[in-house]
Amino acid sequence: MYQEKIINPPSGYLTFALFLALLGAAIFCFVTQSFIWGGCLLAFNFFLVLPGLIINNPNESKVLTLFGKYVGTVKTDGFFWVNPLTTKRKVSLRANNLNGQQLKVNDKLGNPIEIAAVVVWKVNETAKAIFSVENYMQYVNIQSEAAVRHLANIFPYDHAEGEENSITLKDGAEKVSDLLEVELNERLSRAGIEVLEARISHLAYAPEIASAMLQRQQATAVIAARKLIVEGAVGMVEMALEKLSEKGIVDLDEERKAAMVSNLLVVLCGDKHVQPVVNTGTLYN
Repeated sequence: MYQEKIINPPSGYLTFALFLALLGAAIFCFVTQSFIWGGCLLAFNFFLVLPGLIINNPNESKVLTLFGKYVGTVKTDGFFWVNPLTTKRKVSLRANNLNGQQLKVNDKLGNPIEIAAVVVWKVNETAKAIFSVENYMQYVNIQSEAAVRHLANIFPYDHAEGEENSITLKDGAEKVSDLLEVELNERLSRAGIEVLEARISHLAYAPEIASAMLQRQQATAVIAARKLIVEGAVGMVEMALEKLSEKGIVDLDEERKAAMVSNLLVVLCGDKHVQPVVNTGTLYN
């Protein structure tokens, strides 16, 4: 594993001034017909002075190698002169967005789902990015896909029966994104890559089971709604019986109480409007 070595080369302005002076001297030599000296000055100027001049833009770096050996990295922006024999490779230090493609994987329960993630990353250590992996951008793409697949395999898409407190891909977005960011940083540290943010951008059931899962969700919602209605209706019936008994409005035996409870539950729990029936006799007719 290569460790990054930051170097600060000398300014290139003095070297550029030397280049112009030597160029002028070479032209003078040719004018005075000193072709040998003029040729030597031009060769020295264009082969040893000019190739060493580099421009480093903000959030950009130059990785220098000399005859296969790592020399160092220039991260300071500006105009510099380095050894002209070194090989210079530009590495951007800017943040990059990786909009991952939609992957079809199985969640923890075995349900096929579609998932994709957006990853914001940047090069943190240039030496590792250049020398530790073949192509660091391709490395980011492949490792990000592997991390998303692994994340989808260890969590269910939605809550299963009796596991309402477990983390799911659907409801635990923040927790899942934090775990994805941690795993990506571990995977990409070999290439000197730092992950700034990772978020799930797409999450859905696969088309072949989407309809069945939608019916399941609708049934679960209906059951939850009915449960709430029944609980509320029982409370209202209980309150009605207590009020009638407390105020002494009517004295009902157990059979009439049962009939009243039945009628009230039908009215309160029914999903359609009821038609009232007026009894002109007694409660027992």
